[in-house]
This record gives sequence, structure tokens and C-alpha cells, in this order.
Amino acid sequence: MSVDPGDDPHVRLLLGAYVLDALDAEETCTVARHLRGCDACARIYVEVAEASALLALLRAEDLRE
Repeated sequence: MSVDPGDDPHVRLLLGAYVLDALDAEETCTVARHLRGCDACARIYVEVAEASALLALLRAEDLRE
């Protein structure tokens, strides 16, 4: 999965795929390296990871009204 970040040096567009382990090896390394040095992206990563963990707790019945 490849997303062109354009002129944005941050990795926000890749964080969802990073949390789901859906990036190729090069992109994974790029995101991991960036997160070590960017507090803003690291905070967003935590939010995305928490949301992903919460979604995993839902059952099909929870989604029906």
C-alpha cells in the first residue's frame, strides 16, 4: 500500500495502515523512524491505535440498531 504524502513531511496518511500492519517493509521503516522523532504524529498514532483496538471489541450485534 503506497500513499503519496505530497509535500507533507509527516506520516499521518500512513498511520491507519501502519497500525493494521498493511504497509510494505520500506514504508513501515519510514513511519517507525518518523514516529520516534515527531511528537505530533506519535500522538495521532496512539489515537489511531486505540480506535483500532476499540473497533476490534465490537461484535456484529453492536453495529445493528
